[in-house]
Amino acid sequence: MFGRRDQAEAAPATPLLLGQSPEMERLREDVRAAARSDAKVLIVGETGVGKEIVAQMIHETGRRRARTFVTINCAGLPDSLLESELFGHVKGSFTGAYRDKPGLATMADNGTLFLDELGEMSLRMQALLLRFAETGEIQRVGSDRIEGRVNVRIVAATNRNLQERIASGDFREDLYYRLNVLRLSIPPLRERGGDVAILLRHYLAESARIHRVEIPRLSAAVEDILTSYRWPGNVRELKNVVERVVVRHAGGDVAPEHLPAEIMDAMTFGSGTIRPAASLAEAKSRVEGLWEQMTVDGQSFWTAVYPLFIDRELTKTDLRELIKAGLQRTQGSYRKLVELFRMAPGDYKRFLAFLYQHDCHLPFHGFREPRPEEPATVRSRAR
Repeated sequence: MFGRRDQAEAAPATPLLLGQSPEMERLREDVRAAARSDAKVLIVGETGVGKEIVAQMIHETGRRRARTFVTINCAGLPDSLLESELFGHVKGSFTGAYRDKPGLATMADNGTLFLDELGEMSLRMQALLLRFAETGEIQRVGSDRIEGRVNVRIVAATNRNLQERIASGDFREDLYYRLNVLRLSIPPLRERGGDVAILLRHYLAESARIHRVEIPRLSAAVEDILTSYRWPGNVRELKNVVERVVVRHAGGDVAPEHLPAEIMDAMTFGSGTIRPAASLAEAKSRVEGLWEQMTVDGQSFWTAVYPLFIDRELTKTDLRELIKAGLQRTQGSYRKLVELFRMAPGDYKRFLAFLYQHDCHLPFHGFREPRPEEPATVRSRAR
């Protein structure tokens, strides 16, 4: 999907979009439209689809391209440090503040401020960001006055469903509407059909050039597997897998057994990919065993499932099967799923954050079937 166009060594590389699918054509048009204005932009899409690259393209093809493009990760810092990084601080405002420091918002004056992982920002920081988005005023941490105004274009990105977070009280509705002027949605790789083959060729050549080795030769079976794999980590995962193949099998022939174990382990018939029957049975047995450990033996999700997943002994496909089975039992309720999987009620947000982070959060709507007793229940409550 994304690459960089080679230029002279002294010039920065320009991001470009790779792919011929209708989804990518629409995204290119959206980027061109966003670059023609200074309106605020909200970029949405799963982890690994290239939201920062799209933000850079908007900046580098827009009217602010001669100015600074500044990025801040809203999930990577606690509140106190995030406020300081964004707006700056004055000397002595907190332990370690040995000098005055300008914030990234000031550094981005007349340029673009890219707020990555916006959905992870706390409510307190959301309030500060809303005020800044409305006024452009800068008040550094530890200062008792407004120290000036800046003119920045705000581009934000998130892999979260912000409307769901608004409904749960975790995101401010006014901030959402303030930032959601132009909305760009980046499609996941699994929805882009033949673009996978284009990306494979591009990253094979790029990785071979970077590592100064010959391009490996993919067998027909390997190409079939890679083009049918769901790529839950999207373009980032594909790029990393290709680089691994290039480094390990430079100039050689690549067979299915040379592919990373997580790809072969995730091959299933039901998801448009391929897994041998023996692997299917083994995966089913593993999932059923974990289900019993939690629902029968009373083990917590954090002790039975989480360590296996982090150590890659459990695939994303296996985890989704567990979540699917749990949602069928709870009729789509994630709060009841927390209870079913023996977690404390206070683990609800942590559990959802974990699922979103690893692309294992399933839409609940398809599991919510009305129960026969619901009308009577409603009537009794009405009385």
